[in-house]
Order: sequence, then structure tokens, then C-alpha cells
Amino acid sequence: MRLASVGARFVARLIDFLLVLLLNVVVNGWFVYRYAQEIAPLYRAMNERMLEGQNWFENLPEASPQAGRLQIVILLIATALWFAYEVPATANTGQTIGKRIMGIKVVRMESTERLGFGRSFRRWNTLGLPTLLWLCCVGFILQIVDCVYLLFDRPLYQALHDKSAHTVVVELPRPGTAQPAPPAQPGGTT
Repeated sequence: MRLASVGARFVARLIDFLLVLLLNVVVNGWFVYRYAQEIAPLYRAMNERMLEGQNWFENLPEASPQAGRLQIVILLIATALWFAYEVPATANTGQTIGKRIMGIKVVRMESTERLGFGRSFRRWNTLGLPTLLWLCCVGFILQIVDCVYLLFDRPLYQALHDKSAHTVVVELPRPGTAQPAPPAQPGGTT
């Protein structure tokens, strides 16, 4: 099988990101609204000081403890939604909706068997779990490094999450294109 192009993988990930974002808007929307209400006084005070030419950060009202709890709830729900979207789909078919649209698939390096839950979970761990560290920006940086790694990996163009699960992303044959004939078996028919 041919390896999937970096462009196809990027577009597939972008489609999946937008779908998970849409799920988050639906499921996390109320929590985000409540969080915005909790931190609004802080931003109003900063804006007033900026307009008056004062130091933005002196004597600011503190965000309520509820705001911190809401941040954690929002990140936990976002991570759980991403997990629920990606892991079962990849475990069963090797494809999320984005990969299906782009005609690519995640496969084991050693065989064409389906990935299974364990390997799919291991693949997602490297990319998905750092979402829980977004509050301190470390998670986002880890995710960028993970995804950019495939630009430098040769010859299989694996991201770190592919390396951890021993998977590669391949191009699926397009409908209507000829499949190459299997190689002849020694001493017999093909």
C-alpha cells in the first residue's frame, strides 16, 4: 500500500478537528457560557484600565474558584469527546470521518488486521491526552511536536502517535482504479 500524503493527512485531521469542535460546541457550550460569565468581570476591569492608560494587572478582581473548576470540566469533556470520536472508529475500521473522506486509513505495520481497541487507544494517548495540559500550554506544544514529527520521519512518515502504536497511514485505492496483481506464488498458480 502507498503511504498517505502529508496533505491528505492534514486535511483529514482538520475535518476531524472541526467535527470534534462541533461536538464540543453542542456538549460543552453551556459550560463555556458559564465560564465566560465567571471571568467577564476580570476582562471588563482589564479593558477599563487599558482605556484609562493604567497598568492592566494591578488590583484586578480575582476570578472565582468556579472559573477554575469550569476550565477543568471543559477540558475533561473535550478530551472525552475526542476519545469517543476517534478511538472506536480507528479501532474498528482504521478510519475516522476525515480519513474516510480523504481516502486514507490507519493500519498496523505488521499486518492488515484491524487495529483493535488497545492499539487505537495507545495511538490516541500520545496525541489526545496532552489536551488535559492545555491550561499550562504544555499540552498544545506536545501535540504540535507530535504532528510535525511526520515531516521529518523517514521512510514511513510517522507522527509520534503512529510510532507509539506501530501504525502507518496509507492511501486506499480509489474506486474504479486497477489493483496491482498479487505476486506469483513460487511453484504454483497465482
